[in-house]
Amino acid sequence: MMISDLVSLQFDYATRSFEENFETLSSLVKKTKKNSLILAPELCLSGYNYEHLEESARFSEKILPKIQELSRERILSLTLTQKRDGEFFNNAIIFHNQKKIYSRAKAKLFDLGNEQKYFKSGKTKDINIIDISGTKLALLVCFEIRFIDLWEKTKGADIILVPSFWGKPRKSHLRALGVALAVANQCFVVISNSSDEDMASGSSIITPFGDICEDDTSRLISNNFDKNIIKKMRRYINIGIK
Repeated sequence: MMISDLVSLQFDYATRSFEENFETLSSLVKKTKKNSLILAPELCLSGYNYEHLEESARFSEKILPKIQELSRERILSLTLTQKRDGEFFNNAIIFHNQKKIYSRAKAKLFDLGNEQKYFKSGKTKDINIIDISGTKLALLVCFEIRFIDLWEKTKGADIILVPSFWGKPRKSHLRALGVALAVANQCFVVISNSSDEDMASGSSIITPFGDICEDDTSRLISNNFDKNIIKKMRRYINIGIK
């Protein structure tokens, strides 16, 4: 599959039901073109619903077949609350054409959000690049974008996905880090963030040149994907990224 469009979803979900959030996700995905790569905000079906982690994990398992179906002729990425061996994880998953092709638990948990009290962290060694029909993808979950050593693990990716639940007081940080990551790695960066009242919105698609496509009033931000822009940037300023 050749990716035609990059899509960032942006909606509020923390105070809504799991079912309502899935309906929102489903309706937005169905508005996208075939061959789109779609990123949803972090934990977009449940939010950080610490009081109902069991219910969140059960819903994730129940809804997985429908999420897979949404990825027909598309790439869809999101994070879900999942349970394994008695522990809860914030798992980032990429689906492609109805198949799960990548999954890992969030490795860097956010102390200010008390994530480490409720979720078990994943391993940074699982952060790597995957190839889909010649296009290389990497993924950093929210807080992970602050760790420069993790940028190295995404070096060489054509597209870096950043699903987020990022607070409004640090909105400028999300924008600055996203642009810096795109310019430093000479790739596209897709940020998808919650638009809940206390969240930053700021979802965007950033080019290797640092140009930003964003709209805080929209629930669906889309931009064409042109791999030649990556090649052009890497030829223009050669820093050794292939």
